[in-house]
Amino acid sequence: MSEQVRAARDVDGTRSTLNPLTAHRPTHPPVARWESRYRYAVITADVLTVVLVVIATGAVMSMRHAAFGPLSLVLLDVLTVVLVVASLAINRVWTPAVLGQGAEEFRRLGRGLFGAVVALGLGALAVDIPGARLWVFVVVPAIALVAFPMRYLLRRPLHRGRSEGRFLLSVLAAGNLETVEDLIHRTRRLAHLGWRVDAVCTIDGRGREGTVVEDVPVVGQLRELAEHVRRGGYRIVAVTPDAYWTPRRLQQLAWALEGSGAEMVVSPGLMEVAGPRLHMSAVLGMPLLRVSEPALSGFRRLVKEAVDRVGAFLLLLLLAPLMFAVAAFVMIDSRGPVFYRQKRVGKGGAPFTIIKFRTMVTNADALRARLAEANEGHGLLFKVKKDPRITKVGSFLRRYSIDELPQLFNVLAGSMSLVGPRPPLPEETARYSSDVRRRLLVKPGLTGLWQVSGRSDLSWEESVRLDLRYVEDWSLALDLVIMWKTFRAVFGGQGAY
Repeated sequence: MSEQVRAARDVDGTRSTLNPLTAHRPTHPPVARWESRYRYAVITADVLTVVLVVIATGAVMSMRHAAFGPLSLVLLDVLTVVLVVASLAINRVWTPAVLGQGAEEFRRLGRGLFGAVVALGLGALAVDIPGARLWVFVVVPAIALVAFPMRYLLRRPLHRGRSEGRFLLSVLAAGNLETVEDLIHRTRRLAHLGWRVDAVCTIDGRGREGTVVEDVPVVGQLRELAEHVRRGGYRIVAVTPDAYWTPRRLQQLAWALEGSGAEMVVSPGLMEVAGPRLHMSAVLGMPLLRVSEPALSGFRRLVKEAVDRVGAFLLLLLLAPLMFAVAAFVMIDSRGPVFYRQKRVGKGGAPFTIIKFRTMVTNADALRARLAEANEGHGLLFKVKKDPRITKVGSFLRRYSIDELPQLFNVLAGSMSLVGPRPPLPEETARYSSDVRRRLLVKPGLTGLWQVSGRSDLSWEESVRLDLRYVEDWSLALDLVIMWKTFRAVFGGQGAY
């Protein structure tokens, strides 16, 4: 009996009602028209970006440098377009699974463009075209300056539609009740990722209240999963932790899903680690998931330091007129200093003084004890939505996080980073448990996952989880995505008080 025929049986070895003679035949769920259209739109945008930027860059450089003759320019144009598009394809930047999905889409695009720099450099040496080396370090950065914003602009209508219940992939979740419920909550909270749990399979085919889990119908038992996938036409099979799932059963499930068109996604359920720290390898014939240490030092951290210092300097120059205007308004609105200085805890537990525009009355710290009973903050955080200590100008500055701008001086001095965990108070860190203290392994940030995920509306547990996730999964691509999303979160004013 073939492996595929065996896989036609339920994953615990009992016979399924699925016909084993047709188990291998493809029963792909229909690909929605929007999926194909979105993918083709991304490919078209990328290719057009490359072609137009190459032509425009060539035209500008030919006017400024005599070395670029008509023939050499045509050769460089063709060589550049071919190598850049090939590098993007090799790095799988158009794989449907990553389009519109977090930082991974931008990370692959960055790898593809970096690969194009290397390929173009070698190609320029091979063809020996005058001025080719200068061309390499101009044209690819120019492509990146257009390609990254273009990807973001393409995402906006996709994410907007998903928040309205459109452009979603149908998911069948299979696992124990707790992990399935968590998956349902996350997909509803993060609808822009494009998952919608339409059905559930559990060990006994039941939920907490009969045949539903969080209003999602339970369609069967775990041993019947493959049959329900083929019959229901789900696009994603999300396998969450359950004692039922042994390595053998997962392998048989993968075989049974071959040809169904459904993507099988397995949650390890052991730790919340993702991104560049996870590596799959085979050792002694066993598939092993390697978890590397967080990137807390090394070359990438040096790059982050450079980006922090240069970025802070440029932002200070750009925002100087606004900061002078804010300082004047603070002085006019209430008596007292323009800046508010406060002790915070930085990397490794080292204290430093944070700088902010003053948004409260001068004796705000002394009045805090009177507001202890009105505290609406979560966990160790102290927050009052309608804090009487906040000035009129201060309320506006807090809503749009303008009061945080002087922290760019902290970034320039090296005590903070542009992106990182929230800078805690000394009294907060004194009550940290050992796991929460991992927030102090990196510099606190002017913005971070907490800033783009709800700010003060977050629970203490969620704030800690986001900070620890940043420490564990940090990457330059994640920093860029967070900084980009910060502008939207700040202008929206959500969770700021």
